[in-house]
Amino acid sequence: MISRRLICFTALTGAALLTGCDKLGFTSAPKASFQGVDLTGANYARGFNLPDQDGKIRTLEDFKGKVVVVFFGFTQCPDVCPTTLQELAEVKRALGADGDRLQAVFISVDPERDKPEMLKAYMANFDPGFVALRGSPEQVKDVAKEFKVYYAKVPGKTPDSYTMDHTAASFLFDPQGRVRVFSRYGAGTQALMSDIKTLLAGQ
Repeated sequence: MISRRLICFTALTGAALLTGCDKLGFTSAPKASFQGVDLTGANYARGFNLPDQDGKIRTLEDFKGKVVVVFFGFTQCPDVCPTTLQELAEVKRALGADGDRLQAVFISVDPERDKPEMLKAYMANFDPGFVALRGSPEQVKDVAKEFKVYYAKVPGKTPDSYTMDHTAASFLFDPQGRVRVFSRYGAGTQALMSDIKTLLAGQ
């Protein structure tokens, strides 16, 4: 027969081992639950280094402490781009005081037409705090490759009437500058809001 003393010793030892494992880091906090695709730990989409609409070089480091939402598009986009930026503007307003901790970054995939003055006016339509980035064709190609983003020119009836196909999604970075979420276009404002709140809460 197993003695009561042995049972108590076994239980206490097990509890001690569990406590020890927790202290050693073998257990972890519950994983954050996102509406979008969880990219935590991804080895791509690590950042950018491009001039903004005012000619100032911008990197993720500039926005430490904020949730950064990166979106690739172009100013003559008829639907996806303005809808995404409008949703981000709505989320920022709905966050109230926490809205100051949200930073939208728009990267143009059409630097040929998206001149700095055009980008400045375009972003002002949504929120004056939103940042637009525009690099050389080579720089845009490099940053799109880093983010695994697709884009391509689609010829129009005239040389200047072309449009751009591009990945319709946003990348969400936490306040430490780590990519965390891939948010597909069409998910809606509430899903975007939920994931941004989760990141603002430090999860």
